[in-house]
Amino acid sequence: MVRDEEQMNSMKLDFIEAFDLPDAWFKCIDKVMEHGYEYVVERGSFIGKRRKELDYVVIHIKNPWIRPIIPEIPRDLEGKVPPPTSMDYVHRYMSYIFTAIKKPNEEYTYGERMADQIDKVIEMCKGTPNTNQMCMEIGMPTDINLNDPPCMRLIDVRIRYGKLHFMPYFRSWDLWSGFPANLGALQLLKEYMAKEIGVKDGEIIASSKGLHLYEYQWGFAELLLRRRY
Repeated sequence: MVRDEEQMNSMKLDFIEAFDLPDAWFKCIDKVMEHGYEYVVERGSFIGKRRKELDYVVIHIKNPWIRPIIPEIPRDLEGKVPPPTSMDYVHRYMSYIFTAIKKPNEEYTYGERMADQIDKVIEMCKGTPNTNQMCMEIGMPTDINLNDPPCMRLIDVRIRYGKLHFMPYFRSWDLWSGFPANLGALQLLKEYMAKEIGVKDGEIIASSKGLHLYEYQWGFAELLLRRRY
C-alpha cells in the first residue's frame, strides 16, 4: 500500500515521438489534457488561475523541417479555436532571437543573450563538428531575481550523422501560445545555421519540466481533440 502511494506521488516522465512540428503540438495537447497535473498558479503569469502541466516531458521531433512548421486549425473549427500562431509572427520571433537590441522596458531579450553565441557555434561546428561544447546558454544566475525570468534556458547543439540537431530546454512552456512559435523560430534558426555550417538540417529534441495549458485554453484543446475530459 505504501509503495503504491509512493508510485502515485512520484514524478511522471513523458516521452513523445512526433513526425513533424504540428504533430508534436497535437500530441502534447492530448498528453497534457489527459495526464497533466492540475494546480493553481501562485507566482508569475496568471496568478490565481488553474493550469494543467506535465511533470517532465521529452519531445523527439524527427522531421521538423517539413512544411507547414506551425499547426493548422481544421476548417470546421475556424472561428471556434484561435490559431496558436502565424508564420508572420514566427519570422518576427526569429528576428527577435537574432537581434541583440533591448528596449528600455525589457529586463532581457533572447537575442541579447543569443546573438553572439550563434556565430560562435557556427564557427565551432565548422572547425570541430564532434565537440560537446556547442551549447547556447540563455539562463543566468541573476535571473532568479527577475519577476519574469526566461522560459527558454538553453539550446544544446549537436552535429551527428551529418546533420545539425537542436536540444532546447524550457523551464516553463505555454503549450498553446508559446510552443508553436518557439519551435517554429528555432527550426528556422537551425536551418540557417545548418546552411552556414554546410551540413544537413536535423532533428529537435525538446524538454521541459513545465509544459502547460491554462484553464482558458482547455476548451479550445477539447474542441481540437474532439473529445471531452
